[in-house]
Amino acid sequence: MLKAIGASLGIAIGKALVIREEVVEVKESKVKDSKSELIRFNNAVQEAIAQLHKVIEDVKEKLGSEKAEIFEAHLCMLEDPEFIGSIQKKIENDKFNAEYSLQTIAQDTAAIFEKMDNKYMTERATDIRDVSKRVLNVLMGVKVTSIADIQEECILVAKDLTPSDTAQIDKANVLAFVTEIGGRTAHTSIIARSLELPAVVGAGKGICEIKDGDLIIVDGGEGNVIINPDKATLKDYEKRRKEFIESTHELLKYANMKSTTIDGKTVELAANIGSAGDLESVLKNGAEAIGLFRTEFLYMSKDALPTEEEQFTEYKSVLEKMNGKTVIIRTLDIGGDKKLDYLPLDEEMNPFLGYRAIRLCLDRTDIFRTQLRALVRASAYGKLKIMFPMICNLQELRMAKKILEQCKDELKSEGVAFDKDIKVGIMIEIPSAAVISDILAKEVDFFSIGTNDLIQYTLAVDRMNEKISYLYDFYHPAVLRLISLVIDNGHKAGITVNMCGEMAGDTNLIPVLLGFGLDEFSMSAASILRARKTITNSNFEKCQKLSQPILTFGDSDEIKEYIKANIKA
Repeated sequence: MLKAIGASLGIAIGKALVIREEVVEVKESKVKDSKSELIRFNNAVQEAIAQLHKVIEDVKEKLGSEKAEIFEAHLCMLEDPEFIGSIQKKIENDKFNAEYSLQTIAQDTAAIFEKMDNKYMTERATDIRDVSKRVLNVLMGVKVTSIADIQEECILVAKDLTPSDTAQIDKANVLAFVTEIGGRTAHTSIIARSLELPAVVGAGKGICEIKDGDLIIVDGGEGNVIINPDKATLKDYEKRRKEFIESTHELLKYANMKSTTIDGKTVELAANIGSAGDLESVLKNGAEAIGLFRTEFLYMSKDALPTEEEQFTEYKSVLEKMNGKTVIIRTLDIGGDKKLDYLPLDEEMNPFLGYRAIRLCLDRTDIFRTQLRALVRASAYGKLKIMFPMICNLQELRMAKKILEQCKDELKSEGVAFDKDIKVGIMIEIPSAAVISDILAKEVDFFSIGTNDLIQYTLAVDRMNEKISYLYDFYHPAVLRLISLVIDNGHKAGITVNMCGEMAGDTNLIPVLLGFGLDEFSMSAASILRARKTITNSNFEKCQKLSQPILTFGDSDEIKEYIKANIKA
């Protein structure tokens, strides 16, 4: 069995179709007539642009305009004067052939992305390769066999699938896919989830064991790939697959329900988003709010700092589309694993512990004020709450609030309309903030527990480090004690306490968090219906009684066994 990353939920059983990566040999050569070569290259780019326009139309029809944005980004690459201009210069000035010039610049550009500490940006290297390969195929007259042409049921196995490949998949024939490389945040994985197609990525060299025609099982939830299973395993997974399909259909009835327990306790189920483009799935799955709008993706998609007007337009769009539902917008969280090419930061020994998020914003108040002004202006168009990330002490919080008030005063004097009572909260993601949460609670309207960072800071574990990733543990007693402490301190001060990390969507832990008194659970849109099913089938009073002993346990294995025996049952 191969153990990898579950990129998209579901179980598929079928014969493997192994896609061998076609090696196109590009030879380096000099050309005598660089002008003719430049024309040849420019014509190939125009042909690739025409192909992309067709792909965009197909994807819009099949998956919606949100997913078509991926290929619109590819178009932008082919229209980017810096990227295309670098290739043109290599042809014109250095007299290299178009194929070699394209491949060299594309490889160098992809390598820059791959070296970034930010996982999201690292995975954009796939997009660079995808779009450059499209142009290269045109230049070399390579006829590409389209995945859309597959005429028999199969499970695709490949080193990697580009977003273009994935978008062409016909679910009538492709049951699932497995790749050697890739991650959950790659565009390929995002499209797989949109298609509701089981997918496992990052399986490593082990996929070499899979041969054409092998019977394989793909479990996109657990990240497992089983090759030529025995009869007992096959029977077990056929049963699991049937149960998964039935449970998925059943979940649709929870889309428009309130998130209320059997005994009448109502909590809020919210969604995490990175842009206005994510709202289609949010609304489809019946989210009651946006619990986390990660504004850094707006900055990361630009070539320069977004203006106040650009930000205002984006925030206003989200608020209007949510039609009166709460939208919690987190201020800029750049630094650590998220960097901007156009905003160089000094190299740091420990960037996760360094100049990032609120620390950067309080230093670069010009950037901070631009965002806060845009947020305050947008507050006139919906129910906006502002959240500050990475707060570790009271001084930071007070400084951030002071700048926010100054922005309000400026806009008031300019005659700009805004909500005079914008609620302000902080992310509790640093242990020091959790420990003094009783003090911080007196100065904010809400807390939101960011478990992704809280866990790694509490346990001193880099969650991206494969060698120690086993230590990154939702169930660690220290983590659960801190969460319980924050909820208790928030409630004593009369404020609501939310959670916006991955832990909020863990159906095994939802009853525990309910028992601790968590008010809002915010997660990826795809997790909402399963979470709501768990909540509506839970008894709040029972969860309260069963959750308290957890705080006395000494290790996570003990806690998992207790949950399995008592709460989950």
